[in-house]
Amino acid sequence: MPELPEVQALAEFLTAQAGGRTVERVDVAALSVLKTYDPPVSALVGHTFEAASRRGKYLCLRIGPRWLVLHLSRAGWVHWREQLSTDRVRMGKGPLALRVALSDGVGFDVTEQGTERRVAAWVVTDPVEVEGVSTLGPDPLVPPLQLGTLAEILSGSTSNLKTVLTDQSLIAGVGNAYSDEILHAARLSPFKTASKLTSEEVERLHASLVGILGEAVERSAGLPAKGLKGEKRSSMSVHGRAGLPCPVCGDTVLEVSLSNKSFQYCPTCQTGGRHYADRRLSRLLK
Repeated sequence: MPELPEVQALAEFLTAQAGGRTVERVDVAALSVLKTYDPPVSALVGHTFEAASRRGKYLCLRIGPRWLVLHLSRAGWVHWREQLSTDRVRMGKGPLALRVALSDGVGFDVTEQGTERRVAAWVVTDPVEVEGVSTLGPDPLVPPLQLGTLAEILSGSTSNLKTVLTDQSLIAGVGNAYSDEILHAARLSPFKTASKLTSEEVERLHASLVGILGEAVERSAGLPAKGLKGEKRSSMSVHGRAGLPCPVCGDTVLEVSLSNKSFQYCPTCQTGGRHYADRRLSRLLK
C-alpha cells in the first residue's frame, strides 16, 4: 500500500513531469474508481496541470480550478508514460482504472492489481470535499507532529499502538508497513495499549514516527514513480521479512495474520520474547 513517503514522492514526481501541461483527455476504465459525477471528469480537459500535493495518503492533483484527488488504497499505483497509448480504453479490462492524457503525448495511468477495486478518484473544487481528507488527523511531517500532540492522541485511546498508528483520523499517512517499522524502531509491541505508554515510551515513539517517515521521504525524493516500490521494500527492517533475522538483534522476525492482512515484529526488540498467535484465532502463545 502506498503510504506517506511514497505518495509524497509521487506528488513531487508528477509536479515535475506534468506541471504546466494541458489535460487533453481523461478516460475512466473502471466505473468503481469514480466517486463523484458533478463536475464530471471531462471538466478537467483543457485545463493546466498545475501541481500535485499530498494529504495523508491522498494524492491531490490541481488541474485548473479543480482538483483530481486519488486514493491508491492497497494495490493501486501511478505509472508515468512518456508515450501514452492512443488506444481506446476498454471498460473493465485489466488493471487500468483511470488514464490522464496530457499535451505532447505524455500522461499517466492509475492502475490497481487484484480484484478488490478500492482505488478511488474524486473531481472536486477543494480536496476537503472528500470525506476521507476532511477527517484526517495531524500529519506527522507537515508541519512536524509535536511530542505533546502525540501524547494527547495516545492518552485518549484504549486501542493498541498498531491500531492508533494506522487510524487516519488520529494520525494521517501511516499504513501497515511503516507502522511496523516505527514500532520496531521504538522497541514497542504492536499490541501495547496506547494510553498505557510511559513518558519515555511516548518520546521513543515520537522520535521513531518522525524519524522513520522523514528518512523515507528523503530516500524517495527524486526517484521516478517506477522506482518507489523497490526503494520501500529494500528499506524495511521487519515488515515483509517474516522468518528472516532482525537486523538489530538477530532474532527471527515473526508475523501476525489478520483476516485481510499481516504484520511483522521482532519478539526480542519489541515484546519481551513473547510470540503472538494468528489473531484470526484470537489466541496469545505464551
